[in-house]
Amino acid sequence: MTICHRFKQRLLRKKYIDFAYIEESNLKRCLDTIDLTALGIGGTLGTGLYVIAGQVGKEVAGPSVVLSFLIAGIASVLSGLCYAEFGARVPRAGSAYVYAYVTVGELWGFVIGWNMILEYVIGSASVARGWSGYFDSMLGENLENFSMKYIPMNMPGIAAYPDFLAFVIVLSVTAILMVGVKESSRFNNVFTSINMVVVLFILVTAVLKANFYYWDIQVEDIPDPETQGDGGFFPFGFSGTMSGAATCFYAFVGFDAIATTGEEVKNPQQAIPVSILLSLTFVFLSYFGVSSALTLLVPYYELDSGAPIPHAFQYIGWEWARYIVTIGAVCGLSTSLLGSMLPLPRVIYAMANDGLVFRYFSRVDDNYRTPLVATAVSGIFAGLMALFFEIKQLVDMMSIGTLLAYTIVSVCVLILRYECDTGKPTLSHLHHPGPDTTPTLLDVLGQCFASNTSTPSELSSSIVTYATSILGALIFMFCSVMIFAESNLAHGEWWAIILAITLGICILVSLYAISKQPQNTRGLTFKAPAVPLLPIISMFINIYLMLKLSYATWIRFSIWMSIGFCIYFGYGIWNSSEELRLKETFANEALNSDDDSDDGAEAVKMNVDKTDNEGAPLLSNMLPIIIESD
Repeated sequence: MTICHRFKQRLLRKKYIDFAYIEESNLKRCLDTIDLTALGIGGTLGTGLYVIAGQVGKEVAGPSVVLSFLIAGIASVLSGLCYAEFGARVPRAGSAYVYAYVTVGELWGFVIGWNMILEYVIGSASVARGWSGYFDSMLGENLENFSMKYIPMNMPGIAAYPDFLAFVIVLSVTAILMVGVKESSRFNNVFTSINMVVVLFILVTAVLKANFYYWDIQVEDIPDPETQGDGGFFPFGFSGTMSGAATCFYAFVGFDAIATTGEEVKNPQQAIPVSILLSLTFVFLSYFGVSSALTLLVPYYELDSGAPIPHAFQYIGWEWARYIVTIGAVCGLSTSLLGSMLPLPRVIYAMANDGLVFRYFSRVDDNYRTPLVATAVSGIFAGLMALFFEIKQLVDMMSIGTLLAYTIVSVCVLILRYECDTGKPTLSHLHHPGPDTTPTLLDVLGQCFASNTSTPSELSSSIVTYATSILGALIFMFCSVMIFAESNLAHGEWWAIILAITLGICILVSLYAISKQPQNTRGLTFKAPAVPLLPIISMFINIYLMLKLSYATWIRFSIWMSIGFCIYFGYGIWNSSEELRLKETFANEALNSDDDSDDGAEAVKMNVDKTDNEGAPLLSNMLPIIIESD
């Protein structure tokens, strides 16, 4: 075996999980469905409701911000269904990181895990900034004025002043999380209840004071049409609505915190799917209702970017109501902060436990049974981000990492649903099948477009894997054409139309080939509906929204990924828990190199079977691990 082949094997190796020990954990199992649902609502219903809705409505989408939330909500629901199926399959700490690791390999698992760290760090920092801003508004913005006067930071790329209040609140929540997840859950449940009451108050107010003219303001009534749009429901065009959807997607980040607590839930295979769907439904209705209320109470160009809801009540003359809303905002942002910070150390813990980042972060406290080191380090990191950066500098960068994670989860669900149920790992990297087992081109074409089998085979499984990879590339190209050649398509230029149609046809052919393959749903307590269509639509929306983000966001994202790859290729790839398994396999190959090829392969197979009988982590009948051939 060549060095290049062995290096490829390291990148594609997959995490083994023993189904017999799937619910064993070093962490404390103490959460139920109600706790998880409140965690999902609390972690999601925060900054998006009290800050982002106003920013997007004023600067990007106008009244059509309600559609921006609708589109982002649909993308989140589709991703949520995929998360729900995986949460039932693999109730382990780490969420999308673990899902990718067991399905598409170690490299993609690291990419997703590294992006999730970015997602939760930035989420925590931005929520802390929003919390500080709302609290300061109750004090007449005295903290901001003091900081701007005495400790300004006149440097490009960072905030105008250091937000010490945001830093302190992050460290305070970190201390709560270090005590234990159940205690954190009680804190979350109380504050989430208060937040939900305030949301209902806002919706009732909108019914009483709504002015529908604000959804159809004429351009001549706009104070500054050059910067404030053309009025109407789409003052910045439909493109502005879609750009707003890419930012509003940030508002739905938080429900995946449910999946990261897989090792701390009493009945994870049932509680996780139910909690994800319940929390997403309530959050979507809240965002849609509150964004409608905002744009019906205040002209979109009069919205306040920092604290839009209190300002809206002040605008309609209900000065007393702004204090009620501010209290609700502080509670909502507190639970959102908790929801952002709770999963962060658990993702780090899962990656450290697998050896992909420094193993020191996987230490669990004996008394509280929480990942103490990971919690402390992640809290300090998030606090420093909150201290030096503003919300608008953080949100888009968070969205791109989250969208990528959601896309990979959709891919994983698609691949795993069609996986061959062999119950043993395929040893295609150890020997190549003989001529009698190698499928011909006619066999492949027949399986692609005229399959009549009822159970997955190795051939059907491989077809789905390759078709999904091709489909991802086609969707990326199609979305690029739709975005970057939008004006060419609008003007009917032939090359743009032919290119879009060709890519669309190829996407449909790939979808058809996947849909003809038999599915494996054995042992599932919850399964995402309408597979393969649902995960593919989710992939399409996520990739489209990623491409709508700014170039600066992609540059910052590239820098973050470069740092991650330095850690992975410098440490993780050589210290991974799966590295020992791979070395054992290489040793077995060396011992059997002089044997007959079939006998040698059989010897290696017997060795793997023996390892399995001794407790090798194979998720039998649910997650057969297929190591790709060269």
